[in-house]
Amino acid sequence: MASDTLLRRLRTEIATIPLVDSHSHVPGPSPTARSLDDILGYHYYTELAHSSGMPKDCLDASFNPQERCRTLLGWLPKLANTAQHSWFVQICRDHLGFTGNQPDRSDANYLWNTAQSVFNAPGWEQELWQRTNLEMIFLTNDFDDPLTGFDTSRYIPCLRTDDLVFHFHKPEVRERLAKATGIDRTDAIGVREAVGRLFQHFLAKGARACAISLPPDFSPQPVSLSAFDRALQSAEAGNPDCVNGLFWLLAEFCRDYHLPFDLMIGVNRRVYEDGVFQGQDLFDRRTSLLQFRRLFNNFPTVTFPVSVLDGAQNQELASHAWIFPNVIAHGHWWYANIPGIITRDLRERLQAAPLCKLVGYYSDAYKLEFVLPKFTMFRNILAKVLAEDLVEPGYMSEEQAIAAAQGLLNGNARQIFRRHS
Repeated sequence: MASDTLLRRLRTEIATIPLVDSHSHVPGPSPTARSLDDILGYHYYTELAHSSGMPKDCLDASFNPQERCRTLLGWLPKLANTAQHSWFVQICRDHLGFTGNQPDRSDANYLWNTAQSVFNAPGWEQELWQRTNLEMIFLTNDFDDPLTGFDTSRYIPCLRTDDLVFHFHKPEVRERLAKATGIDRTDAIGVREAVGRLFQHFLAKGARACAISLPPDFSPQPVSLSAFDRALQSAEAGNPDCVNGLFWLLAEFCRDYHLPFDLMIGVNRRVYEDGVFQGQDLFDRRTSLLQFRRLFNNFPTVTFPVSVLDGAQNQELASHAWIFPNVIAHGHWWYANIPGIITRDLRERLQAAPLCKLVGYYSDAYKLEFVLPKFTMFRNILAKVLAEDLVEPGYMSEEQAIAAAQGLLNGNARQIFRRHS
């Protein structure tokens, strides 16, 4: 166990490191909360409250937002043991002047009214950037996003491609692609040209990554031009030649345009069909990164930041980062984003893979207010792991440990997601 003095010193120094948040869902044109409903409406709170017994009626769009927050606050004490609860408490304390222990229904009026005042004050967005010590944050942008209305030097665009790969059979997706690119074709040559225009648009707006989330059974393979052409025009849901052809096409453009291809592996959609919005998806352990060996081997110049949902798969990810020059262990995603799993995963990665192959953390936040509490959680874990595993055994000096933290929180992401000519 690290000494309290060492931990305090490391935490103090690590807290001064500016953050590069390499994956979020923050909307560029409206990045901050406007009400308490934007905070308590985060899917973690709605799904945890629902799993604890809360009926879903308060989550209907027609429900009064202030009353929805009052209802959720009534269920919040049942979540007090969770990491997500600690994020909310920190937001209340840091930004809303809350001095209690556990916010509950009795605090509803105070928190609602204070949030209205604080979140809508002039300059709140800039003040939040300063409080968070944030340098840049990566977004998740639909392929037809015009990428306007925000500063793309701070809010970094990222081309999200799930719809293109897995829902191309839907007429509305093909219509969106035609409208975004001006190319209304569904043959292989036409689709290649359209996707190329998407990459050009995103790169012109400062994009630094292409990203996709993938199911556990997905194993990408190249497809012949003729088979890809037939699959595109048949427009059958789940056609493997269509899915593989589109995915492989994205990897080729990432290669050609020197863009990292951010893979989030292992999510099953709509497992809990009656779940709340965004509270339906889970993972299982059928997936293996060996399914991606052909991809990693065929595209040696493409950098693949990889996130996994299954904590048991972390050793496999660390080992791939150990062996493959183009595989990066990227953050702690979704169900792995809790202290117990982060601590174990971070220890394994730091002991197995070169430090430069690790991006320590990303927020996955939907509003900027969540970046600070999430990174505070990670910083505390990072200080403890560095102290116990590297400094106290004598493998690193304190100065070296702080330099390692700088890489994990800032420098590595800047290098991995840098712009290429």
